[in-house]
Amino acid sequence: MQINNIEISIRGRLIKTARLKEEWYEDLENPESLISQIKKNKIKADIFTFWQRLPETKPKYSYYMEWNSLAAIPINSFEHWFEKQINSGARKAIRKAKKEGVIAKVADLNDEFVKGVTTIFNETPIRQGRPYSHYGENFETVKQEFSKNLDRCDFIGAYYNDELIGFIQLGHAGKCAIPFGMVSKIEHRDKSPQNALVAKAVEICDIKQIPYLLYGYWSRGGLGDFKRHNGCIKMQVPRYYIPLTIKGQIALKFNFHHGISIILPDKLIDYMITLRTKWYSRKYGK
Repeated sequence: MQINNIEISIRGRLIKTARLKEEWYEDLENPESLISQIKKNKIKADIFTFWQRLPETKPKYSYYMEWNSLAAIPINSFEHWFEKQINSGARKAIRKAKKEGVIAKVADLNDEFVKGVTTIFNETPIRQGRPYSHYGENFETVKQEFSKNLDRCDFIGAYYNDELIGFIQLGHAGKCAIPFGMVSKIEHRDKSPQNALVAKAVEICDIKQIPYLLYGYWSRGGLGDFKRHNGCIKMQVPRYYIPLTIKGQIALKFNFHHGISIILPDKLIDYMITLRTKWYSRKYGK
């Protein structure tokens, strides 16, 4: 859906939320105008949400607001990051990848690269304890999907003996670079390809003078540990919520707009994640 030449996506079942389709890339320069047009067009959504992107951390608007916690690496220089910002384990892993012969470099989106990505996608049906959304995708699907944002991203590949064993789609979004979809082959995880990929992403940010590598949301568990070990710090930006319907007003008042997970204790969520991982592992025999 397009309003004021801005692509809008709608998510959710019970509470439908509208937002910028490319909000990781785009700032909303005139929210008042867009909100007015959204209400005028009576789109099928209960809430409209938008955020301020780094480095804009101070609230600029009077709408209802909550803080979004992001995992970001402030980039001074590659040397500073390597010596001062990451822990000893991450440094050891980067050195290990190099010693094992893993080479991380910018790659062209050609047929060879797409074939390598397709192979990685179809290595296993589960990743991080849940069904992997890209599993089963064929060459044409991957090529079409990766061709959408060629004008604002680099592809970084991790190679071992000329075989693609991991990659990042590094999006360039103003003062941030965003590593979308970093994934590597499980059979080569002992060679630390993901650490090599992060190091190359930081190097590119240094060369292009991009002040932040934005590694998604601040998180817990194994992924959260990986982010912290590789220099991520928690940075908070304002996210605004504007009700469009009575249902949206009620959802915001009673904090229903985040779903049931927001009211569950962390220990219960961790327990449920562990059960989910075991169930999928048993289902797929891995």
